[in-house]
Amino acid sequence: MKLYIKNFWNDTQGQDLVEYALAAGMVAVAAVAAMPTLSTTIGTVFTKISSIIDANVK
Repeated sequence: MKLYIKNFWNDTQGQDLVEYALAAGMVAVAAVAAMPTLSTTIGTVFTKISSIIDANVK
């Protein structure tokens, strides 16, 4: 039993998958945190482009 627990503790198979999942989770959290700022900036850019087009078309 002691040998089984020792082998189980030292087994690193599957460790990479956990690390990749944690990294993907951190990227997702960062993306969600950046969305409000990005959406405001993108909205401002499109509003400016729209006003320039309207001013030049009329």
